Amino acid sequence: MSRVWPAIRIMALLIFVVVGAGCGATAVREDAARKVAQGFHAAVGDRDAARACGLLAPATREDLEHSAGEGCLKAIMSARIRSAGAVGHIDVYGDQARVVFAHDTVFLSAFSAGWRVTAAGCHPRGERPYQCELRGD
Repeated sequence: MSRVWPAIRIMALLIFVVVGAGCGATAVREDAARKVAQGFHAAVGDRDAARACGLLAPATREDLEHSAGEGCLKAIMSARIRSAGAVGHIDVYGDQARVVFAHDTVFLSAFSAGWRVTAAGCHPRGERPYQCELRGD
């Protein structure tokens, strides 16, 4: 019995470390997604089109340019993206994230260069998919 207790303590400690490391990794990913979503909104608010376009996922940028019939730098300033307000909560699922602000929801995907905005200006519609001002297909 005396040899069993140290083994149980070691196993409990290992489980605690592994679970704690996983929670830390999630917090880091959530923080990174939040920073990109906030940076995107700050860039739009500052009318910094180059920075805002740089934070878009490739398909989102292409869709914006195609639907507007002009380059991203002009099109992003014409998009109806309003001030987001405070961050309410963040969900990260694998390489996808959702940052819910008081007045907007931003969806992101992880790329080799980091998180990129896949949709913004999004509002829930009950059981139906979000309605988004800016999105990539």
